[in-house]
Order: sequence, then structure tokens, then C-alpha cells
Amino acid sequence: MSVSQIIEIVAALTVLLGSIMSVISAFGIIRLPDVYTRSHAATKSSTVAVLLSLSGAFVYFWVHEGFISIRLILGILFVFLTAPVAGHLLIRAAYRSNVKLTENSSDDSL
Repeated sequence: MSVSQIIEIVAALTVLLGSIMSVISAFGIIRLPDVYTRSHAATKSSTVAVLLSLSGAFVYFWVHEGFISIRLILGILFVFLTAPVAGHLLIRAAYRSNVKLTENSSDDSL
């Protein structure tokens, strides 16, 4: 095995790990009890899943094709700038419109 084949395998495993994180995020959205914890699952783990998937694709194209994809880098930056802000704004809107916490939550810090 050459070095480029090993790097391609690592890139493929990174994309696979990103897809597994995406499935875990989907299960979190389905299973968690209220809008606040669902948003946590949607923003944090989905952001990591996109990072892993796009990073794996970036490394694969860099090694296999020999060029650096600016679109993938911009995609990673765009998701990291917008996903946490969107999650925060959605939760802020839910809190201001008096969406109730689940019964398992013990304290409302705000």
C-alpha cells in the first residue's frame, strides 16, 4: 500500500464517521424530550457531522485529484458560522414565546 492509498482510506473513514454522527444527531432529534435539548442535538452533532464529511471529501480530492477545493473549505466555514447562530436564535425565540421545559428539567437558569 502506498501513502496515497492510506490517506484515501483515512478520508473514506472520516466521511463514514461523519455519516455515523449524522445518524446519531437524527436519533437525538427524535428521542430528546423538548425543543431545547433537540436543538442541542441538531446544532452540535450535525455541525461535527458536516465537518467530518466535508473534511474527508477535502482530503480525498486533495490526495486523489491533486487540487485544493475552495468550495469545500467555504462550506466548512459557512456551516461553522451559521449553524450555532441559527440554533441560538431558534432557542431564544422558543424561550421568549414561553415554550415549556420538560418535567425532567430541574432549573430554568434564565
